Amino acid sequence: MPKLDRDGVQIHYEVHGAGPAVLLSHGYSATCRMWDGQIAALKDRWRVIVWDMRGHGESDYPADPAAYSEALTVADMAAILQACGEDKAVIAGLSLGGYMSLAFHATHPGMTRALMLFDTGPGFKSDTARQGWNETAHKRARDLEARGLSALGSSDEVRLGKHRSADGLAGAARGMLAQADDRVIRSLETIDVRALVLVGSEDKPFLAATDYMAKKIPMSTKAVIEGAGHAANLHKPNAFNAAVMDFLETLPAVGGEKPVEARWRAETDQ
Repeated sequence: MPKLDRDGVQIHYEVHGAGPAVLLSHGYSATCRMWDGQIAALKDRWRVIVWDMRGHGESDYPADPAAYSEALTVADMAAILQACGEDKAVIAGLSLGGYMSLAFHATHPGMTRALMLFDTGPGFKSDTARQGWNETAHKRARDLEARGLSALGSSDEVRLGKHRSADGLAGAARGMLAQADDRVIRSLETIDVRALVLVGSEDKPFLAATDYMAKKIPMSTKAVIEGAGHAANLHKPNAFNAAVMDFLETLPAVGGEKPVEARWRAETDQ
């Protein structure tokens, strides 16, 4: 699989299928393997691009704390699309990957064809709430440094990925999971592309955030996957994939072509 050199940091990415591009970003402490079910479901009609964030999976684990940040993560996403020859894509992610997808749109709106935000939140306007979130992120980093990979636990998305060291995950917790400001949440009302905001019905910590994003993003579609928890794509893959494909099929095609759904129907009628 290809690696992208980002100033000496090797970023692992994969490209599956052909068609309009969809970039999927995983959650914190997971890897691109959490998307295998979506790759299989989408690759016949979409070009599915997945990757491992810095400090995760098959990407590098830089020792420098400054090598982990929201800005660098967003820049990695843009560089991957450019390496794939894509100037625009559907930008999607779960949890941290969803937050970074919002950050990507805030930085590169012209490269964002649409957004898909899964079991995620937009950050915090309140400095106090953000400080509480960041304290939890830093505590997680300290725990990883103290106990190593055993501190990860056994959540569904974590079990599917393999990490070489806990040090990169600690760096990612401090530099990527922790948030510096309210830039992302304040960008919601400026989003001028279609967005799917999806959450598992049992993902209680993110239900309110989902409602908030669905209300604030002008062209949003909300979906609730019944019986699913935080990793909705793993808990209820059939329902998750159906919601994603239903949304993707409504998007106007790049270059003024017919929407994907109409084009597919025309092809199958021949």
